[in-house]
Amino acid sequence: MIICQEITSKEVWERFFAGNQEKTFLQSWNWGEFQEKMGHKIWWLGVYNDGYPISIILAVKIQAKRGTFLLIQHALGISEVLVNKLKEIAQEEGCSFIRIAPLLPRTEENKKLFKKMGFRASPMHANAYEATWKLDITPSEEELLANMRKTTRYLIHQAEKNSDIAITKSNQLSDVDIYQKLNSKVAKRQRFTPFSSEFVRNEFEVFANNQTLLFFGKYKGEVIASALVIFWSGIGFYHQAALDPKHHKIPIAYLLQWEAIKEAKRRGCKLYDFWGYVDPKSRHPWAGPTLFKMGFGGKAYEYLKTQDLPLSWKYWLIYLFETLRKIKRGL
Repeated sequence: MIICQEITSKEVWERFFAGNQEKTFLQSWNWGEFQEKMGHKIWWLGVYNDGYPISIILAVKIQAKRGTFLLIQHALGISEVLVNKLKEIAQEEGCSFIRIAPLLPRTEENKKLFKKMGFRASPMHANAYEATWKLDITPSEEELLANMRKTTRYLIHQAEKNSDIAITKSNQLSDVDIYQKLNSKVAKRQRFTPFSSEFVRNEFEVFANNQTLLFFGKYKGEVIASALVIFWSGIGFYHQAALDPKHHKIPIAYLLQWEAIKEAKRRGCKLYDFWGYVDPKSRHPWAGPTLFKMGFGGKAYEYLKTQDLPLSWKYWLIYLFETLRKIKRGL
């Protein structure tokens, strides 16, 4: 018998994902706690077949200016039982739609599966990538360097020789302010809206139990590059980063990334997830960063695009708003 019920055990939750190859920290128990710290109502749900968990998802109620909806980031699967449970929750909570970013291969079969259940392609991605670049870090450091793009390897070595460059690591919550100061500076220059200080601090805090580090790249004592990396379930995630564009000619970002990869390797991680990938030849704002990531070796992983299940006429107003915003941002 297949049923859907709430899960109350962190151990049960984390053990399920430990046995899965496809996963991101957006499915972790800690991410649920982060969502609660951000003031969102959440549901830890599991689909069971004769007592055995076959699918686990974290559902989050999002109340935004454009509307209220249920958000499920990087779901490993979908079923009629799960969708019915999500509909029940959504109706009780006054949600206009359900938005799912599946961590499933971008195949015609999976597209048909969602379409059959009433879903449609979303005009926006759900704050979670739909494609990413991953690197197998089980080979030796020498092999990893050898497999990099020649230019990337050269710039790492150049940065290592530069006495004005230093990479430091921190697990101190107070150092989030240093990262945010740089991030705000970059956001102002490049005209984008960064994650709030509350968001970054809460994210860092919930993963602070040896699962996250801040990396700082200093040039002549000044922090000009930084990254927040999360280590969860055998994977290192390059989740957030900032680089002062004024110093873009200094190869500090290459050395910082290499130090993060080595740290993930030291912690026993088998994969390094660069968190996001687009066609590097496109005009997408992430094309440049994607090309940078590709230089370290690895391969692309593409997943089914974000899916929406409309539940109210209000959804179509949101659909129009998000479509226009997507066009404006050039995404």
